[in-house]
Amino acid sequence: MDNPELLLALAQRCEGSQKPDRALDADIYEALGYTVRRKPTNLVSRRAPPGGIYQQGALWKTLGTVSADIDVAVDMLRQKAPEWNWSLQCLAAEESAAFQAIVAECSGNAAMGSLALCAAMLRAFARRGLPGRAFHRQK
Repeated sequence: MDNPELLLALAQRCEGSQKPDRALDADIYEALGYTVRRKPTNLVSRRAPPGGIYQQGALWKTLGTVSADIDVAVDMLRQKAPEWNWSLQCLAAEESAAFQAIVAECSGNAAMGSLALCAAMLRAFARRGLPGRAFHRQK
């Protein structure tokens, strides 16, 4: 999906989410150009991977928990845009903690570090474009 508005909407979903979400994981993978097969809601077997699968080259892999696991989010960023710089910091207050991420000069704020990194990454892709994809890029 070569749509900057979709990427920005997903970034807002990441910032508005208070916890990881498998549907959000699948949406992020799809928005970043992967072919995704979501886990069916009926006729589910125990062998079906949670969230679904995505295609990378000729292989099908289990969807990573990009909204829950900072390592998965970092791996995705390094795979899609290895030259981009990024940072993540925790902003602790008395009653709560929040995270702020910066990816390629785009920021994201969320309740979890992985969600903040996803939001910043999605904004950066909306601004600069996905590698190998053509859509109008803002400067």
